[in-house]
Amino acid sequence: MANRRGFLKSLGAVAAGSALHAPMAAAAATSADGKAGHVVVVGGGYGGATAAKYLRMWSNGAVKVTLIERETSFVSCPISNLVIGGLKDMADITLSYDNLRTRWGVDVVTDEVVGIDVAKRELKLAGGKTVAYDRAVLSPGIDFMIDEVPGLEGNLERIPHAWKAGPQTVVLRKQLEAMEDGGVYAIHIPKAPYRCPPGPYERACLVANYLLEKKPRSKVMVLDSNPDIQSKKGLFTKAFDGRYKNNLEYLPNSTLVSVNAETLTVELDFSEVQANVLNIIPPHRAGRIVDMLGVELINGRWVDVDWLSMEAKGAPNVHVLGDAVFPAPTMPKSGHMANQHAKVAAAAILNILAGQSPSVEPVVMNTCYSFVDAKNAMHVASVHQFNAEQHTFLPAEGSGGVSVAANELEAKYALSWAQNIWSDMLS
Repeated sequence: MANRRGFLKSLGAVAAGSALHAPMAAAAATSADGKAGHVVVVGGGYGGATAAKYLRMWSNGAVKVTLIERETSFVSCPISNLVIGGLKDMADITLSYDNLRTRWGVDVVTDEVVGIDVAKRELKLAGGKTVAYDRAVLSPGIDFMIDEVPGLEGNLERIPHAWKAGPQTVVLRKQLEAMEDGGVYAIHIPKAPYRCPPGPYERACLVANYLLEKKPRSKVMVLDSNPDIQSKKGLFTKAFDGRYKNNLEYLPNSTLVSVNAETLTVELDFSEVQANVLNIIPPHRAGRIVDMLGVELINGRWVDVDWLSMEAKGAPNVHVLGDAVFPAPTMPKSGHMANQHAKVAAAAILNILAGQSPSVEPVVMNTCYSFVDAKNAMHVASVHQFNAEQHTFLPAEGSGGVSVAANELEAKYALSWAQNIWSDMLS
């Protein structure tokens, strides 16, 4: 148990761009009655895949872990903007779950959860099976509130969001390739909080980069519901006003009223914008599987958790990770943070199964890279220390920071970060 405690206290020491390391637990965890536990993880993304692996690794294989995931492969949202910008292929961001099966002994089940009985500790699958658990981990990511954008429902092939990497990524890329020179690409950003705060601005830069090189008479319009750029403001402003000053226009306070799929028109509060390629990112909420828990969501959208264990308040024995939770102060919704949540939860679960309290006060960190063109990237980093008095994570004093400028070295770090965290999750 000491090794897990030591890990939790050192989570924030992971350097940007370096591999994620953690010591193995010396002893296998068992449940209070002396039997090894069964943990079912739902969702195989940055949070769920990490939790499944570390539960097996830190218990020395004693705890049975079942991972339930709808898709047969993992497709990464981070780095997917490079696909949209024509700099990477889908194969570069698609990875297998095979190592979780063969190396770590995770039972990976391709199915979908259609029911949760919290009292009985059972999950019902679309395929008809019922799976019992001692502890469940939900890492469902986000779902979109399509109904809040009049005109969007039923038109996602025409107006893609591409905010879940996969088929939508391909749809948007193909639309950009087909757009004639002189066309307009418009992206609309929802009000925060949303998944990956700098992501829309990175996408705008990479599309502007593609158009500048391949379709120089074309234009990018960034329609932001927020009053200002939400992350790396100075650095993105420099890119917008510098390299892209002639082919990108940024419009803050662009409250979305409706969209017209036939004309690809966005109606805003005081104006309309017509585009040749329209990329609407709808407002987010926790993946709808959390509605099966029967708990009250914060703002009707996000799960409230106990930050020491990631256990959902009002749903005993169920832990929720990543983008689905209501964030602690300044804590971003990101793949890196979901990975950190997973390790906090895994350590807590093993302590609980061993009859101990998840009483360690963890430190977690986040690093987020953004490309501004084919060769240059920048990062923002933050460290979050658990505060026992407020029982939440707070920004660690004097920690974190942002790049001085986008540069080629950080682009190399960004790609290394992706390879390292994918390995940490899946290898």
